[in-house]
Amino acid sequence: MFFLESGAFEFYWLWAALIWPLPFLFRLLPPRKVTAQALRVPFFERIADLPQAVITQKVFSKFLIPATIVWSSIVLAAMRPQWVGEAVELPVTGRSVMLAVDLSGSMKEKDLEIEGRAVTRLEVVKYVLRPFIERRKGDRLGLILFGDQAYLQTPLTFDRQTLGQMLEESELGLAGQRTAIGSAIGLAVKRMKDLPDTQKVLILLTDGQNTAGEVSPEDAGILAKETGLRIHTIGVGADEVWVRTFLGTQKINPSSELDEVLLQSLASDTGGSYFRARSTEELENIYSMIDVIEPVEIEKEVFRPRQALYVWPLGFAVLAIGSWFLILIYRN
Repeated sequence: MFFLESGAFEFYWLWAALIWPLPFLFRLLPPRKVTAQALRVPFFERIADLPQAVITQKVFSKFLIPATIVWSSIVLAAMRPQWVGEAVELPVTGRSVMLAVDLSGSMKEKDLEIEGRAVTRLEVVKYVLRPFIERRKGDRLGLILFGDQAYLQTPLTFDRQTLGQMLEESELGLAGQRTAIGSAIGLAVKRMKDLPDTQKVLILLTDGQNTAGEVSPEDAGILAKETGLRIHTIGVGADEVWVRTFLGTQKINPSSELDEVLLQSLASDTGGSYFRARSTEELENIYSMIDVIEPVEIEKEVFRPRQALYVWPLGFAVLAIGSWFLILIYRN
């Protein structure tokens, strides 16, 4: 193999080079005695005047170089030369992870912070999911957004950049004001039911309870368990915040409607885990823990594109032989 800056040149059947000296070895064999019939040659007198060695040398030198070139081209083609390109890293078929994000009206609550600035729960989810998506190299990721109904925003794909862009474009109220947890799980089951059981995961994030949808979360959880879909659930939202009212500053619980019992049940019944995120830092830690629970495949598959080059020497040999026959025909 000969390495160049952009690839390498190699022979797949290098051993075929051993047949190249065969025609020359045949010349070393003793000549066979053959009884030939008489042939009238009109210029026999001129040939007879020449020494036999001269005749042999002229014929041999006339055809030796062209025949050697043609034979070498045939042998070169038999050695199967090929160009091996640079290594291309292929996507690794790891897990299939579906992200289900709540877009109901309660996700506009500003009870969480990013760098000391109060922001909505959805902004925090986007902020934390960006690095999580980037870390899942090798996995197929999909995105489900749910409110009154569940919608498949991005099918399972290796294209993490597109999925991240679709997440960024999601807006509060896009799927309605209520929360259809059962519909989100049912849609994930439908999209992932035919995948291997050990490699499909749903990460469902919500801040409330099921208030919409035609499928109950309990029934959807049973379907998920039957199809081998593992569900990790995340309840997001602070436990207490201080707000100003006409009666003064009061402490309230903005996550009072979060159905933790349901989320715990869905996770435990399907072999997943339930997590509670009361702050941005806790949510970041949760997705880091999911990375540990559902590790990314680290083995890489490498493919080197190969381009066969034998057609060039073989084509040259065929063209040379054809040209030689045409010359003989026209001369006669």
